[in-house]
Amino acid sequence: MKGHFNYFLFFVVVFLLGFSFLFFACLSAPASLQRFGNTNYYLFHQLLLGLLPAVVAGYLAYKVSLNLLKKWAPLLVLLNLAALFFVFLPGIGSKAWGASRWVNFGFASFQPSEFLKITAILYLSAWIASKLSENSTSDWKSATKKGYHNVIYIFIPFIVFLGLIGTALFLQRDASTLGIIAITLLVLYFSAKTPIWHTIVVVASGLGILLFLIRFEPYRLDRWLVFLHPDSDPLGKGFQLRQSLISLGSGGVFGKGLGMSTQKFGFLPQAMSDSIFAIIGEEIGAIGCIALIGIFILFFWLGLKIAKNSNDRFSKMTAIGIVFWITFQAFINISSVAGIFPLAGIPLPFFSYGGSHLVVELIGVGLLLNISKNT
Repeated sequence: MKGHFNYFLFFVVVFLLGFSFLFFACLSAPASLQRFGNTNYYLFHQLLLGLLPAVVAGYLAYKVSLNLLKKWAPLLVLLNLAALFFVFLPGIGSKAWGASRWVNFGFASFQPSEFLKITAILYLSAWIASKLSENSTSDWKSATKKGYHNVIYIFIPFIVFLGLIGTALFLQRDASTLGIIAITLLVLYFSAKTPIWHTIVVVASGLGILLFLIRFEPYRLDRWLVFLHPDSDPLGKGFQLRQSLISLGSGGVFGKGLGMSTQKFGFLPQAMSDSIFAIIGEEIGAIGCIALIGIFILFFWLGLKIAKNSNDRFSKMTAIGIVFWITFQAFINISSVAGIFPLAGIPLPFFSYGGSHLVVELIGVGLLLNISKNT
């Protein structure tokens, strides 16, 4: 039975995008004027190279056949993994802040690791659906043999897949994106009713890898030390967190008003990208921040409802992965800005400056609407 167009989810996302661009027009004006002599440079750049391709990609994701997408999933993730290594090629790859994460086309660049968030979800969902019959309500124990067969045919392929992703992102020094993808895939793997000890082993191994990554790069250790002792170096390593907290605190209950932030005038690092929620808090206050968090929770609930009502395993797993990834990333960004989680360096979905993440997020929304339509 065919479903219907999910207007609730559609208007929630339209509201988030509308508010984000209204807010971004005010936020980006000082930096645009200072660097380019034009108050609208960053806004037009985000519209033309962010929102426009994102809407087109989202529409294509809404129209594509889900069965065809399931068939293409292995090829898509393979191409994406190959693209991750293009960032190291001279003349193609682009480096910023000491990390190689972008492929540069001259007039624009894109970040392959952002697209891995959606292609990895599609691949794992297709793999799970292929392992368990669409018409079966059985779990993994009855779909495969017990004992070591369970490990060979289920657990090891999942670990190898995580290992490939982890290696590629480790070389790019992108531990934050690796964390988002790995946790999202683990949630998908767990939601497929795999043996619980698989999840325990992966979590324990992940904590060990996290400690290694923190020790491997001094700046990651600095982030954790600043998180634990935010006042230890307020003018150095703790400057961004301190300024974020000042922004949130100065907004009070109701905020200073849209466009009235003072922190955006060069005081807060990464104000248009990683720290954008701090400026939001300064301008619309605690009430506005709570409302925004509530909208992300509503988005999560609507996505889970789509997953629950989906009529095949691939669609169900894909919907769970997409809605968890976007909501989880939003709450990690918000938590890091508020000082209740170490600074992660990841964008706030639908809000932060940058085209790659916006394109991928609207692809995810398009797929959710597609799944809802085909329920």
